[in-house]
Amino acid sequence: MGFDGLTAPTELLDRIARSEVGGVMLFRPNVESPAQVAALVLTLRKASPPASPLVVSVDQEGGLVQRLRSPLTVWPDMGSVAAAGDVQRTRAVGRALGGELAALGIGWNLAPVLDVHTNPRNPVIGNRAFGSKVETVTDHALAFWRGLHDAGLLGCGKHFPGHGDTHADSHLELPRVDHGDERLRAVELAPFAAAARAGIEALMTAHVLYPTWDEKVPATLSRRIAHDILRGELGFAGVLVSDDLGMRAVADHYSVEELVVESLLAGVDHFLVREPLPRQVRAFEALVKAGEARVDVRARIEESAERVSCFKSKLRTPLPAPTEALPALLGTADNRSLAESFTRLAALSVVDSPVVDA
Repeated sequence: MGFDGLTAPTELLDRIARSEVGGVMLFRPNVESPAQVAALVLTLRKASPPASPLVVSVDQEGGLVQRLRSPLTVWPDMGSVAAAGDVQRTRAVGRALGGELAALGIGWNLAPVLDVHTNPRNPVIGNRAFGSKVETVTDHALAFWRGLHDAGLLGCGKHFPGHGDTHADSHLELPRVDHGDERLRAVELAPFAAAARAGIEALMTAHVLYPTWDEKVPATLSRRIAHDILRGELGFAGVLVSDDLGMRAVADHYSVEELVVESLLAGVDHFLVREPLPRQVRAFEALVKAGEARVDVRARIEESAERVSCFKSKLRTPLPAPTEALPALLGTADNRSLAESFTRLAALSVVDSPVVDA
């Protein structure tokens, strides 16, 4: 769940304590200073029952999508990082970026982007991607992910099965990718297949229509894509996360109740609902009611709960560092030097927009 403001609402803390919320994602409206973020994360994490620890997540990709900026290190976009051609330096970026998140007690980075940027007119991916070639994206995205692991964080590859060749922004409308099966498997799907083989712990769905595989519903709601291809063909064993269910690609076409139940049945395990509060509550209640009424829904809830429990067992990020220790851990000279060592590729930039969130 997401929320507005610099402190956690009492109602949210109560829901965390009742295990109605398994994770909280932070956005720029939640960020004022490192000390404030550390205090916020500490409050959130301490509210959860020990048997079901809360995971605090953030989109910290680098480039346009990084919620936490100065005095933390401001990282270049990943297209520029990968263009340096050194996977060890890319891994070092993931390690350094992850280390700064760990200092604030944030255990889950909703990155790396596994999309292959094959459409120069794509309005939302651009230089968020590691490149326009499958091999480049695969090698550097997985290096970044391994760097996060080095720092004690978990990652999340996105946006399955590939958002790199869309002409529309799923924050605003429902995009579609009309390629045939052979092309989709060779380009869009390939980095996700490699990530599944590598054991990535989480992937995020794309609110995108792929008519070759499912002409009726986007990937988030498609059992053919989210289960048959991802689980059955690619062997992915981790947690499948929905992109934000408030994005207009899905929110304009389905109620939040339909979204959580139908995407659960399709194969999604973990739902992102940024805001507002009534919508979050309706989503939770819809899952409870459907699970009570339908055997198939209850079975999927239990299956997903087991995956989420396994995911949380891998969390090893400590609580936030003391306030007085933060200046020595954030925006260090070594991290700034690493960030500044990459030549930026301005030609691949996308329009900065407050709706670019996941």
